[in-house]
Amino acid sequence: MLSKSFNIGHLNIKNRLIAAPMAGISDLPFRSLCYQFGAGLAFSEMFLANEQIWHTEQSLQKMASKHELGIKAVQIVGSDPDEMAKTAELNVIHGAELIDINMGCPAKKVNKKLAGSALLQYPNLVEQILLNVVQAVNVPVTLKIRTGWDKAHKNCIEIAQIAQRCGIKAITIHGRTRECLFKGLAEYDSIKEVKKNITIPVIANGDITCPEKANEVLKYTNADAIMIGRAAQGKPWIFEDIGFYLENKSLKPEKNIDEVKQIVLQHIKSIHQFYGEKKGLLIARKHVFWYTQNYINSDHFRRLFSAINHATQQIDALEAFFCTITVKS
Repeated sequence: MLSKSFNIGHLNIKNRLIAAPMAGISDLPFRSLCYQFGAGLAFSEMFLANEQIWHTEQSLQKMASKHELGIKAVQIVGSDPDEMAKTAELNVIHGAELIDINMGCPAKKVNKKLAGSALLQYPNLVEQILLNVVQAVNVPVTLKIRTGWDKAHKNCIEIAQIAQRCGIKAITIHGRTRECLFKGLAEYDSIKEVKKNITIPVIANGDITCPEKANEVLKYTNADAIMIGRAAQGKPWIFEDIGFYLENKSLKPEKNIDEVKQIVLQHIKSIHQFYGEKKGLLIARKHVFWYTQNYINSDHFRRLFSAINHATQQIDALEAFFCTITVKS
């Protein structure tokens, strides 16, 4: 099942496992780990359609990188059709091989600007944005949505059909409405119905947290691929675990402490290198929180780790921590 590759436009995606675009998380160091552990595609965190900030270091760091291990896929977010087209063009000029349009983000600060999932309320505007972006670039364009604005207005089938008519090459659907945020359980009936009503690839997203769930969602929805988001935080090797299960119908043995330590150290060092020490120290903290949260007495370590102000001391502290930890039962 895993070995079933699929195409997004002219791009061949080697398997059915995709790393989600997550704001403040899906940077180059994180995407590199996802690719290293078997993701067929990894999207960047969302790039704002705002010319006034394109020159900033933060925006430049979100663009495609020559160091990308896999396909250079950049997600963009905004509400103005012309600005979205310009944003797509800019990123393609800087090396993006695939553009993804965010119409799924539920954050208030995004929605109040009529971007992200707020756009699902306005199918005509959705259509204009999609047409403008598709016509502006010569790379495949994909779309990420939720099932609708709220449970009374689930319109993912309508939006998916609009997307297909506009030339969108694949669509990802998170199995919640915007109203749900990340509460409750994701549902997959809507994704299954979208798959029945369009011919472009459909990617299922939401609450896929383990190999068994990944297999279940793929079978139930008949989706072309699954997208993993929060479950990869602190466990980027989840793609490897899911891939093993899909191929062998058995669970891959858990990584031992030394293997986890090496992954964490590799990640934190790459964060320091990518962002520089000052910013890297801050970003490393949240990843270390996720990596260490399942170990006994890790709360005390994280408090101490948050007070460290030098990159080398962060590495030394992690080395020491992994020499003393035990796994929670």
